[in-house]
Amino acid sequence: MDWLIDLLRPGSVSLASTILLYSFVIFVGIYLGKMKFFGVSLGVTFVLFVGILLGHFGYTAAPDVLHFLREFGLILFIFSIGMQVGPGFFSSFKEGGVRLNGLAMLGIGLNVAIMLIIYFAQGGSQGSTSISQLVGIMSGAVTNTPGLGAAQQAFLQVNPEGYDVSQQMSMGYAAAYPLGVVGIILTMILIKKLFKINLEKENEEITGGEKSSEQAARVTFKVTNDMVSGLSMQKLHALISCDYVMSRIEKPDGTVIIPTSQDTIETGDLCLVVCSLHDEEIFLRFLGPKVDKAWEMEKGPVVSRRILVTRTEYNGVKLGSMHLHDGYKLNVTRVNRAGLDLVASSGLRLQMGDRLTVVGKIDDINNLATKLGNSMKRLNEPNLFTMFLGIFLGIVLGSLPLQFPGMSVPMKLGLAGGPLIVAILISAFGAKVHLVTYTNSSANLLLREIGICLFLASVGIAAGKDFVATVFNVQGAVWVGYGVLITIIPLIVVGVIARWKYKINYFYICGMMSGGYTDPPALAYGNKIANNDAPAVAYSTVYPLTMFMRVVAAQMIVLFFL
Repeated sequence: MDWLIDLLRPGSVSLASTILLYSFVIFVGIYLGKMKFFGVSLGVTFVLFVGILLGHFGYTAAPDVLHFLREFGLILFIFSIGMQVGPGFFSSFKEGGVRLNGLAMLGIGLNVAIMLIIYFAQGGSQGSTSISQLVGIMSGAVTNTPGLGAAQQAFLQVNPEGYDVSQQMSMGYAAAYPLGVVGIILTMILIKKLFKINLEKENEEITGGEKSSEQAARVTFKVTNDMVSGLSMQKLHALISCDYVMSRIEKPDGTVIIPTSQDTIETGDLCLVVCSLHDEEIFLRFLGPKVDKAWEMEKGPVVSRRILVTRTEYNGVKLGSMHLHDGYKLNVTRVNRAGLDLVASSGLRLQMGDRLTVVGKIDDINNLATKLGNSMKRLNEPNLFTMFLGIFLGIVLGSLPLQFPGMSVPMKLGLAGGPLIVAILISAFGAKVHLVTYTNSSANLLLREIGICLFLASVGIAAGKDFVATVFNVQGAVWVGYGVLITIIPLIVVGVIARWKYKINYFYICGMMSGGYTDPPALAYGNKIANNDAPAVAYSTVYPLTMFMRVVAAQMIVLFFL
């Protein structure tokens, strides 16, 4: 049995023992992370605690292996997040998103400010808690693992020999994280009690008309306005300046046509219009009243089908440049992208994975489907070219030295910040240079989870040796207290401002708090108490900018002080 003893004994750093150790830490951590305590689960973060436990009992890996797997896991995790949030990163600043993002940025500023107040109040560089430990505590208090990774990576840039010191960040993170998750949920409950919020009333406010104006609406209007009777589609587009598509027209005799630019509308026509929700009023005034009509059930030569864009040569091509009506006698009425229906305006650029809703004759639709690909199998193929090109460019960008006044060494975005920025830019603008950025959600989630598991396992195993002696004492209790202050005070301030000054709906506040702390368990709680998707909408609105700023802020603090 010597082979089994050698494989399982603490301190063994053979390749087989290392793979065995990582596998055990990850699958046990994931299993325990699914358990709920008072309705809250820690999720994949439990991998960190299992790694700490085994590290405490002497299990380890070769230092080079630990370092490589930690950094590579962090790169996979950060890059996958960037690819996920990139398409909505810049649009999150539109309309109400500006206010929500502004409040989230205020929360980040308060987190940093409270951390610095604690640092100087307990003696600064002479105090019992170092800036490295406080950065780890802050990352745990706001449940932001990428911030921890970025801070450690930035520290090792300045001090390559300070690997042991960087592990103190992990200890601070682990001490503050559990109450960080609970603190967000407790603050949500506190805000509810403080303002005596009625959840049913808040839900009615959401469902009573606060729909997203970005989504496309399919509305049938009956032409009753004699002033527009006889106008061609071309002239009607000149009068109505908003983006819309006239999908089909039913004449009084029952004939259904797909209108061309020269076709006219007459009094009594039924017009199926696809437009943004907030533009419906325009057509009510120009055409006439809305009527209920089930167009999909109509029999005849005109049908509606969905076509997938799966051929790379159409990635980034403007919809208007394809001249679909002239070449195929078809109308594209909507484009579904990542679950959201967009108005098919001529300037909209197609992306891999888009689903076009097309109206026309079945033979013409089949011809277009052949041209665009329409192959689900093609979408399931992993797009590794873009991924590794992005990682390559991200590491180059992250290694670029940036000199700022007051810093003794140049700042670098590092292995966290560089890939994050490149991933956001590629996923947001890659289609314009015909770069295929589509990755199905399952593949993205797989890469992200593998990356975070490798990172957390490496951090836990490395920190476990000194964790008990450092945290389970009076000093550890003080760290937990610091974490609670960093977690709760900014949330209370931001929550009060959001509700008292801006009168923001409570469910949006819950989503903003969850996104501001990049905390899925808190979002799950918000979704549970809401009978709508408002928390998820607010979460996705602030998440991209928040994730980026927390990674940058953690690095800036480390580089400025160290």
